[in-house]
Amino acid sequence: MRKESCFWLLILAVFTLSFVSCEGDNDPIPVPDGGTRTVLVYVVADNNLSQYKDEDYANADVDEMMEGMKQVNTSLYNLLVYVDDYNTAPVLYRLVKDKSGNVVKEVVKRYDEQVSTDVTVMKEVVNRAFNAYPADSYGLVYWSHGEGWLPYPLPVTTRWVGQDEHGESGSRTISRMNILDLASVLQNCPHLDFLLFDACFMQSVEVAYDLRSYTDYVIGSPTEIPGPGAPYDKAVPKMFVSDDSEVVSTEIAKAYFDYYNEIYDESKDPSIYNWTGGVSIGVLKTSALEKLATVTRDVLPSTIDVSALVNSGSVFNYDKRSINVSYYDMDSFIKSVATDADYAVWRSAFEEACIYWKTTKENYSSDAKLFSMQNVLLSGGVSQYLSLFPNSRAGKAYQSCAWYTALGLSKYGW
Repeated sequence: MRKESCFWLLILAVFTLSFVSCEGDNDPIPVPDGGTRTVLVYVVADNNLSQYKDEDYANADVDEMMEGMKQVNTSLYNLLVYVDDYNTAPVLYRLVKDKSGNVVKEVVKRYDEQVSTDVTVMKEVVNRAFNAYPADSYGLVYWSHGEGWLPYPLPVTTRWVGQDEHGESGSRTISRMNILDLASVLQNCPHLDFLLFDACFMQSVEVAYDLRSYTDYVIGSPTEIPGPGAPYDKAVPKMFVSDDSEVVSTEIAKAYFDYYNEIYDESKDPSIYNWTGGVSIGVLKTSALEKLATVTRDVLPSTIDVSALVNSGSVFNYDKRSINVSYYDMDSFIKSVATDADYAVWRSAFEEACIYWKTTKENYSSDAKLFSMQNVLLSGGVSQYLSLFPNSRAGKAYQSCAWYTALGLSKYGW
C-alpha cells in the first residue's frame, strides 16, 4: 500500500511540475510534499492601485513579498500570489527559491483577461492554489479597494470588497464582490488560520461576523489604509512564524502597524502622496464573536435615538465622506448607550474578540475636504453600522447582515 501511494504521488508531482514554469535563470526547488502552511495573496488591482499616476502598488507589493520570502523556508511553506492588474492579464505565481537561493516567480497558471471579483473566478483561483499546494494550515490575503459591508449602488448589492475595472479603455465597467459572495468562496476552501484584508474599512463587526465560520482570525483596518498597503517584506515572514494561528495573526498586524508607526509624522500636511499619516490595524478572533453578539444584544437599551447619539459627537466616525456611510466605532457606541456596569461586561467580551489593535494618533481620511487627519485614538478599532436612514438603500441592505439578526436590531426600527 505504501509503495503504491508513493508511485501515484510521484506521478502527481511530475504532472504538477509539467504545468509550471519559472521566471528566473535557475530551476526551481521541487514542490514540497505537503507543507505546514500555504498562503494565497489575492490581488485585485485592475483599478487605480496599479496605474494611479506613477504608482503601481500591486507590483511593488509583489516585489516586497519576494523580499520577505528570502527569510522563509520554501521547502516547507508556500506563498502563492494571484495578480490581476490594470495593464496585464491575470497570473498566479508561486514565490519559491531556486537552487541558488534566489526568490523567483514560478508561474502556476496564466489566465485570459477575467473579472477577479466574480465568485466563479475567485473560487477557481483559490481552489487551484490550495489543492496544488496542500498544507497543514492556510491563510488568505484579499488585496484591493474595500468598503466594509457598504452597498454598491449600481446595481444594489449588500456590501463589497475588491474593485475590478474591465472592458475597453473609455468604456470600462466596475465590478465588486459582496461579502456574502466572498463567504461562498470560502465555503469551498480549507478553513483559514487568518484572513488579512489589505483594503480600506474592512475591520467591521458585520464583515467579521458574516465570515466567522471560515477563518480563525480577521486582520484589517476600520478606516482607510495607506495606498501602499501592508509592508510585505516585513509581514510575509510573520505569516510562517508559528503553527499558532493567533501568534501568526498578531505578528502580521504588528508588522503592519510598526512600519507605519516608525514613519508617522503628524507635522506633515496630509495628501494622497504622503503615507506618513499613520494606520489603524487590528485582529478579531472569530470564535469569540458569537459571545460578543450575545453580550452586545443584552446591554443595548430598549430604545436608541441614533440621530441624537450621532449629533452629540460621542460616537467616533471612521468615515466622514458621507453621513450615509455610518462607519461608527463600536466601542464608543456601546459606551454611550450602556450603563457603566453593562459597559464593563461588554468590554470584557469585546477584548476577548479584539485581541490586538494599534493605531497611530491620527489617520489619513479622504473626506469632503479631500484630505484631513482624524484622531483615531478616540476609537476602539472595530466599526459598527448605525442606521440613521433605515429606509435608504444602505439601511435596507443592512437588514441582510447576520449581525443585524443576531442583535435583534429590527426592534429599533433599523
